[in-house]
Amino acid sequence: MLTRSRAALDALEHLVGGLGTATLALLALMGLAATAVLCAVGVGLLLAPVALRGLHGAAGRERARLSRLGPEFVGPGSPPAGLRAELASPVTRRELCWLATHASLGLLLGVAGLTLPFSAVRDLAFPLYGHLLPPEEMAGAAMGLWIADDLPGRLAVSALGVGWLALCLLLLPGMARLQTWPGRRLLAADADTDLALRVAQLTATRAAALDAHAAELRRIERSLHDGTQNRIVAVTVMLGVARRALDRDPAIAGEVIDRAQDAAEQALADLRAVVRGILPPVLEDRSLADALTGLAAACPVPCRVDADLPARCAASVEATAYFIVAEALTNIARHSGARQATVTVRRTADLLLLRITDDGRGGADDRHGTGLGGIRRRAEAHDGTFTLTSPPGGPTTLDVSLPCGL
Repeated sequence: MLTRSRAALDALEHLVGGLGTATLALLALMGLAATAVLCAVGVGLLLAPVALRGLHGAAGRERARLSRLGPEFVGPGSPPAGLRAELASPVTRRELCWLATHASLGLLLGVAGLTLPFSAVRDLAFPLYGHLLPPEEMAGAAMGLWIADDLPGRLAVSALGVGWLALCLLLLPGMARLQTWPGRRLLAADADTDLALRVAQLTATRAAALDAHAAELRRIERSLHDGTQNRIVAVTVMLGVARRALDRDPAIAGEVIDRAQDAAEQALADLRAVVRGILPPVLEDRSLADALTGLAAACPVPCRVDADLPARCAASVEATAYFIVAEALTNIARHSGARQATVTVRRTADLLLLRITDDGRGGADDRHGTGLGGIRRRAEAHDGTFTLTSPPGGPTTLDVSLPCGL
């Protein structure tokens, strides 16, 4: 029951997102229709490029939405230059078919997806407010089957709410899939285009992976050289001093040995920190959800973790997710001024989806500073995606998807 409820809530979120792109598609369709009518008097030819940009923009927003839902959605390249070539392009024709379908069926499914839970909440709560309504509205609340002017009648209306809730659990996931089907069918790139884009993407991913690997080696080298190595050298020097002072003044030698022991213990702690930076032992002993809960507990900003992971992912994927969340929470604590943060982790098909949100001041930009840029490089090194939404004033939302099918 819990799984079905969560699936229905996810489907409702998808339907609401689809309702937004369907509204955009309806506006673009109206613009194209007006342009086609005005073409009869010649004015429409001047508006055609603008109308086509609206078409491509609506289709692009739907592709971005489908990519966030997973798996990754690869669209075609830029439209051909020239109005005639653009109109004759198969991509434009498929986008027109999608526009008409999504502006009608997609809009209808989005509205229905919102209406079902609204009806369920309205009828379930009817016994609380039904006595305040006039008699004619009481009859309408019972769908005209009875007058809900007494407590049994109002409770019967509440039973209708249970039925609406059952319909939500049963229908919303299928409605969400039906809403996305035309986009996945009509907006995807051709096989040749997909292959060329994948080759270019994998080339960039390989370069990002090499850069990330080199950066990790430099970080480990700095940690060992500047921390552990210096402390071990200090231990060696202090042991030499203690050996020479042992015969002359045993008390001084004992003090030096105590300092050497402290330095050795600190060097051991530094070495353990370096090892944890390579692969956190908590991921070996426990799960990714437990490891992220530990990170959230150590974060200065109150943080909630919502993780639903029915199965383990590859060790490299879990380690990357761990370090991404650790870096994101560090940025939130240092720069955001947030009062609370949320980490959401889901596994959908062959993707591990991370979402880190905070209610801070916003304005984050991965092009400035190394923290968010490092998160982007970690995600791209695993052929994943990185999306940052941080308007001034907040909130900030960081979405990362990592392939974990292998």
